[in-house]
Amino acid sequence: QVQLVESGGGLVQAGGSLRLSCAASGRTFSSYRMGWFRQAPGKEREFVAISWSGTSTYYADSVKGRFTISRDNAKNTVYLQMNSLKPEDTAVYYCAATATWLTTAQATRREQYDYWGQGTQVTVSS
Repeated sequence: QVQLVESGGGLVQAGGSLRLSCAASGRTFSSYRMGWFRQAPGKEREFVAISWSGTSTYYADSVKGRFTISRDNAKNTVYLQMNSLKPEDTAVYYCAATATWLTTAQATRREQYDYWGQGTQVTVSS
């Protein structure tokens, strides 16, 4: 069982930055695929980024070049650095994990992940 706890959300002006953190329990964090999703009011939860167990990453087109996912396996933590934020980035951001190896296509689907955090709110004002 893996427990995920997100932090770092808040209110920021357009063009600003935030860094989200997701702390995971468990002794095999380094072998997990770690993803970030987000859900805006009235919309489906959508994929943002994934970190495979090593340095490989993949991003949604909407955040590519602005967001960076990284992980510190020694701290059992995955991060999402968000720069050049836009009002349309406003959402609840969720951390997700799975021990299953995912293809790139699978990584974008929320049903592929076994564990989820409680979410952290990010609000970008214009």
